[in-house]
Amino acid sequence: MSGLLIAFEGLDQSGKETQALRLAERLRAEGRRCRVVSFPDYETLIGQELRRALAGQREFPPDVMQLLYIANRHERKPDLERWLAEGEILLCDRYAASSIAYGAAHGLDPEWLTDTQRYLPAAGLTLLLDIRPETAVARKAAGRDRYERDLALLGRVRESYHRQAAAPGWQRIDGERPPDDVAAAVLSAVRARLARP
Repeated sequence: MSGLLIAFEGLDQSGKETQALRLAERLRAEGRRCRVVSFPDYETLIGQELRRALAGQREFPPDVMQLLYIANRHERKPDLERWLAEGEILLCDRYAASSIAYGAAHGLDPEWLTDTQRYLPAAGLTLLLDIRPETAVARKAAGRDRYERDLALLGRVRESYHRQAAAPGWQRIDGERPPDDVAAAVLSAVRARLARP
């Protein structure tokens, strides 16, 4: 039995973690095996370096930052592959599309960013929880990292997500709505995907 990787994407404060946890609870109640995985994974060596960079303690150019994010996902690749082979549903709070969105917002080539991730397990469904940059700021007024403080950057990130979401395998969900409404839309999209062979 093979599993399914579902990626939650969107700006910070769009509700990715909240909705992934809510979905996991619902799926488990229905008897499905699932696991929530967050990226970056700050427990790994590369993840620790990313945390320092986001806090302003390290200075890397945009291409190096995205390569670190991608390497961080590769650190977890054996686990992801094993869990999928065991039939688990993986709910990823950020995945490959994040590097494309944030990298493109910094002027990097989206095709290069896609190609560098081609050996990672592919997402079977990507859910874009779409919010405006101003909403992201309003939801977290303090303790924002270097990316979260840049409204113009967040606007470009959102535009990249919109372009990516035009591809098959994506579902764009209005993250401005109340959390219960977002959860219902997420569950509907996931059930439709699970119903497919």
